[in-house]
Amino acid sequence: MRERFWERFTLDELDDEEWEALCDGCGKCCLLKLEDDESGDVATLNVACQLLDIDTCRCSDYENRFEHVPGCTKLTRDNLAAFHWLPASCAYRRLAEGRKLAAWHPLIAGDAQRMHRKQKSVRHFAVSECEVADEALEDHIIDIIPCQ
Repeated sequence: MRERFWERFTLDELDDEEWEALCDGCGKCCLLKLEDDESGDVATLNVACQLLDIDTCRCSDYENRFEHVPGCTKLTRDNLAAFHWLPASCAYRRLAEGRKLAAWHPLIAGDAQRMHRKQKSVRHFAVSECEVADEALEDHIIDIIPCQ
């Protein structure tokens, strides 16, 4: 990867390896969301996708995730704007908004565990969707993101 690529190039100029390296591994995009059909608001739950390894905050089958989780969506340069629900801490969102990476980001800190120690990942609060009944999902709402 090119040195400090996130500061020197736009998101559109990144190669696939650099694009993937931007992911801080927080797991927040792997939390289940419920969309209100009328308002378009998105409710984020503390319930993680069945494939998320909550301890590492990484997908347990990243290469085959779309086969196992049909609702999984792929964040790309072309569809980034559609992911208005990404947290403000997300590297993709930060860079798209002209902000710098957070000091705890693994590319800045040189330590993938710093994010967890700073409690910036879902490790300290998420539960697996395997442990939550569908009828109880609304009890796990932790945030409501208004439609923009």
